[in-house]
Amino acid sequence: MMIQKVTLHHVRIPLKTPFANRLTTVTDRDLILVEAEDEQGSVGWGECVAFSSPWYTEETVGTAWHVMEEFLIPLLLHHRLEHPMEVPERFAPVRRHYMAKAALEGAVWDIWSQRQGISLAQALGGTRKRIAAGVVVGTGSPEDMMATIHRRVDEGYRRIKVKVKPNADVDVLTQIRKEFPDLPLMVDANSAYTLNDLEHLKRLDSFKLLMIEQPLAADDIVDHALLQRELSTPICLDESLHSLEDVRKAVEMGSCQIVNVKVGRVGGLSEAKRIHDYCQARNIPVWCGGMLESGIGRAHNIALASLAGFVLPGDISASNRYWERDLIQPEVVVHNGMIDVSFDRPGIGFAVDRKRVEEICLAKRTFTR
Repeated sequence: MMIQKVTLHHVRIPLKTPFANRLTTVTDRDLILVEAEDEQGSVGWGECVAFSSPWYTEETVGTAWHVMEEFLIPLLLHHRLEHPMEVPERFAPVRRHYMAKAALEGAVWDIWSQRQGISLAQALGGTRKRIAAGVVVGTGSPEDMMATIHRRVDEGYRRIKVKVKPNADVDVLTQIRKEFPDLPLMVDANSAYTLNDLEHLKRLDSFKLLMIEQPLAADDIVDHALLQRELSTPICLDESLHSLEDVRKAVEMGSCQIVNVKVGRVGGLSEAKRIHDYCQARNIPVWCGGMLESGIGRAHNIALASLAGFVLPGDISASNRYWERDLIQPEVVVHNGMIDVSFDRPGIGFAVDRKRVEEICLAKRTFTR
């Protein structure tokens, strides 16, 4: 196949409720949607999950648009591809900028799977027809957090993730465990701690957590190895891992026992699949992380999470968890804590609601050469 046209859509979607962690509060989600078209007229969609400011990684909506426009799209247009896994090779001259790369590669995967007449899940090697849904509870007052957890448990979510930071961890977890002693529960620190907090972090072992996600610095694997040796609770790495090589080094050093795979963070579905395959061969649990995606990005996550090695519920929730109206039809729904995986519709398995995209579009540009 040959990509002959790429259109970027900068959209802004208001969240139903603000999402907060220790680093930021998001009220409106800016995203770049990638619409690619090949020489046969097949159209595929991807999504750039960079945020408006560089609080999660150095990438932003602005930098991603710039890098796609000036560097990545010219490397992609009018070059014949036999398989989407060739896209990372084409993008190799551009260092990092993983989320920009992932967005374009995702659209290519969508087109390729459509041309093969198979779903994206099948194209990636997925086998699960249903995946377990997890949900994140952002920071807030203990009362608000408990109310949210009750609501999500009643909705059937199979795993709850709670954002924590110093002075907002032990008391909250104590209250959660008092009311939900057997709830599958994990915490995400977004690098809120250092090794100076070692004795305090040891206290978290008493809460029977599935894992502690990214307790230390976002660029660290050395101190995480030291910390993991002192904890019985598994450490899961997120921000520290941008490639299979990062995962390999972290695993060999003993920096984590679980890996969070985010398509945007690792540069696309191809690298995400490589990470999955590596971890599965070594019996390392992986799960699919979320980035406040629209339904387009969520569809890619669902397909990825259908792979056999994704044995833990990911941050994949229903569309109505975040949006009054999503960008896809039908919207993603959760039934009894599970999400159906599309195997009978080619590509991502959802139709993009172009009218909705146009309603919330702030900027649009098409590239053909």
